[in-house]
Amino acid sequence: MRTGADYRAALRDGRKVVIMGGGAIEDVVTHPATAAMVEQYIAWYDRHRDPEWAGTLVAPDGTPWAFVLPRTVDEAQAVGRSIAKTIFLSAGNITHTPHYGHLIAMGVLAAAEKQNAAPHYIANAAAYREGVARDQRFITFCGGAPIVGQRMQPDPADRVSVKIVRETDSGLVLRGQLGMHTSPAYAEEVYVGTLTGLQIDKQPIGFIVPVGARGVTTLCRKPAAREANPFMAPLSSRYDELDGQMWLDDVLIPWERVFAVDPAPEAIPRWLRWHHLYGWLAKAEFTLGLAFALTDALGLREHDLTIEYLVDIIAEVQIVRSCIAAAELEPEFTPSGYCVPNHAHLAAGGISLFKARQRIAELLRVIPGSSLVVAPGDADLQIPELAQGLEESFGGGGYTARQRSALLLMAWDHVSSALDGRESAFELHASGGLPGWRAWLRRSFTDYNRLANAVLEFIDLDMPEIDASMIGAAPVGSRRAVTLPAGKK
Repeated sequence: MRTGADYRAALRDGRKVVIMGGGAIEDVVTHPATAAMVEQYIAWYDRHRDPEWAGTLVAPDGTPWAFVLPRTVDEAQAVGRSIAKTIFLSAGNITHTPHYGHLIAMGVLAAAEKQNAAPHYIANAAAYREGVARDQRFITFCGGAPIVGQRMQPDPADRVSVKIVRETDSGLVLRGQLGMHTSPAYAEEVYVGTLTGLQIDKQPIGFIVPVGARGVTTLCRKPAAREANPFMAPLSSRYDELDGQMWLDDVLIPWERVFAVDPAPEAIPRWLRWHHLYGWLAKAEFTLGLAFALTDALGLREHDLTIEYLVDIIAEVQIVRSCIAAAELEPEFTPSGYCVPNHAHLAAGGISLFKARQRIAELLRVIPGSSLVVAPGDADLQIPELAQGLEESFGGGGYTARQRSALLLMAWDHVSSALDGRESAFELHASGGLPGWRAWLRRSFTDYNRLANAVLEFIDLDMPEIDASMIGAAPVGSRRAVTLPAGKK
C-alpha cells in the first residue's frame, strides 16, 4: 500500500494552484489553506497500513478494498464497509478520497466496455484502472460542463468548456476552462466527462488531466472561514476540500488517457453515487450521534419532545441504511461481470436525504437550545475572573464546563459553521443535484409496466396493455439552459 509520505511527495509536482482571494500557493503541503486537509489524506493512506484497520480496509489477499473491482455481492459489501468506516471519521466532510478516484477508473472501464468501443479504447481503460489500483493515485471528477460565462457566448458553437486545438501523434491538445469539481488542489489527476461535448470519430470522450501538467492552472474557491483552535472548531479546522475550477492552456492529453464513454448523462458515476450516499449517510449518522450525546449532556433523556426529535433523525438514518443495504444485496452487473450497487435503491436513498437534510440539521440546533450559541472556548475557561462563573453555568450533572462546551462547540461546527454552509451549498449540485438523482431513479426503476398492468387485473373488462416504459426512457432536460436577452452579448 502506498504510504502517506508517497502521496505528500506526489503533490510537489510543479502544480499551479490559486486560492480565490488568497493568491497563488507555492506548496499545498505547507500552505495554511491546504496543509490540514493534506494531512487528512496522508492519514487515509497510512490507515491502510495500520494493523488495527486491516480487517476493515484490506482484503484477504492483501489488496486494499479501496482498489478492488468487485465482482460479487460479498466483495461489494466489503468495499462498502471500507467506505463507511473511513468516511465517518470526518463526519462525512471528506467526500472525495483516493477510494473515490478508483471508483472513477472503474466507471471509465465499464463505460468503454458498455459502448463496445474500439479495442484500443477498452485496453486503455483497463490499463488505466489497473495502474490506479497499482499506484493508488488520487483522482477526482469533473463533469466538463461549461461555466456561466461560456454559456453566455453568442455563438452556440462557443458555449463549451473545452475545445480541441489540434490532434497530434501523441494525443489531443486542449484549451478551455472547466467548472466546479471537488478537491482539485489535493488530487493528482482529474477525470473530465462528456459534458465538454468533445467527440472523436463521433464517439463521446472523457479524458484524464494531471493536475501538475504543463499548462494546467487550478483555481480553488476561498477557504471556508475557520478557527485555528481545534477546540473551538474540531471539524472546520481540519476539513476543507476547496472545490474549484481548472484552466487548460494548450494541454497535451496523451491518447492512452482519452476514453470512449457514454453520451451525457454518462454512466461513469455508476459507483460514485454509492460513495456519495455513504458520505451523506455519515453526516446524518454523525448528526444523530451528536444529538444522542447532547441529549445526555443536557439531561433530556426523558424529555418527550426531545425523544421525538431523536426518533425523527433515526428514521431518516434508517431509511438510507436500508437503501444502501438493498442496493448491495440486489446489485446490477455489467456485461463483464462487475458488481454495481442497484441504482434504483441508491437514488431513492439520495432523494430521501436531499429532502431530510435541512430538517436533520435544524433538529441538532434545536436540541441543545441557546447553549449552542454561547458555549465558551477553552481559553475562556482559563481566564481567572471567568473560570468559576463559567463552571457554574456549564458544568454539573457529571460534566465539567470544558466537557460540555467541547460537545456544544462540535455541534456548532457541524451544523452552523462556514464548513456546513459550504457542504450544504455544494451538495445541492453534487452528482447532478436533486434533479440528477430523480433522473437516475426514473431511468433505473424497472416496474413501470408490471405495476401499471397489475392494477388492470382488478377491472372486470378487457383492457389495453399499458406500456409505461417511456417514463423512464424519456430524455432528461438540461439543468442549465441559458437564454440570452435580445441584443446582449
